[in-house]
Amino acid sequence: MAGTVVEIHLYPTVGAPATTLLAVEAVVGAGLTGDQRRRPTRQVTVLALEDWQRALDEIGADLPPCARRANVVVSGIDLPATVGQRLRLGEVELQIHGETKPCDQMDAAEQGLREALVPSLRGGVHGSIEIGGALRVGDEVRLSESEPQMSTNG
Repeated sequence: MAGTVVEIHLYPTVGAPATTLLAVEAVVGAGLTGDQRRRPTRQVTVLALEDWQRALDEIGADLPPCARRANVVVSGIDLPATVGQRLRLGEVELQIHGETKPCDQMDAAEQGLREALVPSLRGGVHGSIEIGGALRVGDEVRLSESEPQMSTNG
């Protein structure tokens, strides 16, 4: 299973619009440089472009992936299969802890979007940075060969 990083977004403060980047530094224990401070198990959120598009198709909407407010948009990866595993994005490695559950902000963006993101973890996953470094659009995404850690909720 291999995919690609297609977009990177930061949200410097809660509710701030997306800042879209071609590259960002991922820092162990801190998250993405320039992003708002997040819980330790939710330093980075990841969305699969295909899942986002399926949800939009179901409700007849056309929104950019940054409307989901995820940090990293990937293509070609089965995100539900990554929960409890380590996911490698270029030189960066994330421990995937769980689902990024859709919230009311999704229905504010488009009525019915929250419900459309519920099946099969279409809303994405979240994790902590285990190996830091540069994260770039175009980086390969794959399951890591590192030993996975126990999944925790967060």
